[in-house]
Amino acid sequence: MGNELFLRGRIVTASLDIADGVVAADDGLVTFAGPAEDFPGVLPPDAPAGRVLLPGLVDVHCHGAYGSDFSEGDPDGAERAARYLHSRGTTTLLASVVTGEPADLVRNLGMLRELVSLGLIAGSHLEGPFLSGQQCGAHDPALLLEPDPDVVARMLAAAGPTLASMTLAAELPGAPELAGQLAARGIIPSLGHTAADHTTASAFLARAAAALDSAGNSTLRNRPTVTHLFNAMPSLHHRSPGPVSASLSAAKAGKAVVELIADGVHLAPETVKLVFDLVGAENIALVTDSMAATGLDDGRYRLGSLSVTVSGGVARVDNTGAIAGGTSTLLDVVRATVAAGVPLRDAVTSATAVPAAVLGLSAKAGDLRPGMPADVVLVDQDLNLAGVLRKGAWATAPS
Repeated sequence: MGNELFLRGRIVTASLDIADGVVAADDGLVTFAGPAEDFPGVLPPDAPAGRVLLPGLVDVHCHGAYGSDFSEGDPDGAERAARYLHSRGTTTLLASVVTGEPADLVRNLGMLRELVSLGLIAGSHLEGPFLSGQQCGAHDPALLLEPDPDVVARMLAAAGPTLASMTLAAELPGAPELAGQLAARGIIPSLGHTAADHTTASAFLARAAAALDSAGNSTLRNRPTVTHLFNAMPSLHHRSPGPVSASLSAAKAGKAVVELIADGVHLAPETVKLVFDLVGAENIALVTDSMAATGLDDGRYRLGSLSVTVSGGVARVDNTGAIAGGTSTLLDVVRATVAAGVPLRDAVTSATAVPAAVLGLSAKAGDLRPGMPADVVLVDQDLNLAGVLRKGAWATAPS
């Protein structure tokens, strides 16, 4: 005892929506989260009008922020990016690494392993190099590879247990087998940057789901994901439905989680609302795909080996014009999702409980329950940031 803290306001989590609630914490852990009328101690003062308390947000796909890219191999820059994201409400995150030379990927994964040991990130996510040249997006096509056992072995050795997810194009030779190998080690296979047809994509997701399931108690990560659904894959066509239909079907069946970059740039609001209506919040992970410009002004930046220009908050690769990641925080994405017509509790579910479960961290992140780390995001009624508590300490002091 001795570091007690009390917060009051509307509580919104995947399982709660309490108009007048209290969250209490002591020594970095939640001790109470429920209706104010049930609070066993002296009630804290009334909250500012419109105050809402959310669990800390969980982002399973972000490349950097505040001038730094997790693919740069710079530990100071990576720490700066992680701490900035914490301060904006993303208290748990995977650091995503874009396609690069194998030696650079090995170096970056080793560097990120250190950030995991410091408690700054939950793990790493490899987006590449085993991606489709036809759907490379903001990845350097010259650096893409087919699955290579030697490269995989070197990357796994560098990351150790901290590699949480790897994006693969399902149609590449050896990709289904690699998905099975990853899943057996508790690493989440993620379908993405793919030109696969429906049958190939569906088989990939089914194999990954079965392999994760058969891993049993060795991993709590029990569903594959789909890397930024719709983006970097063929559009849904009525005679050639491709990976979009396979992904939606798997998500609807509870056999996959689809990522949505619901920032108003990567997807139309109507598309975001449609996916929530079709598959449900429990099968969606809201993500940012954030890059180094997040939190900064328009200008010139890098994403891996590529030069990127940000104009009007939209990042594009200089030589192709492809969208190069996002510049929004996850709280921005939640706000945009609600503006698209998705109920707040659903949007919060997809930004907290679902990605936490994907990572096997439901006991540590994505909710407000006694015994969990005290990760709380304070917002006003318009979902503007009013404070961030991470592990019981203020990452952003309340306003």
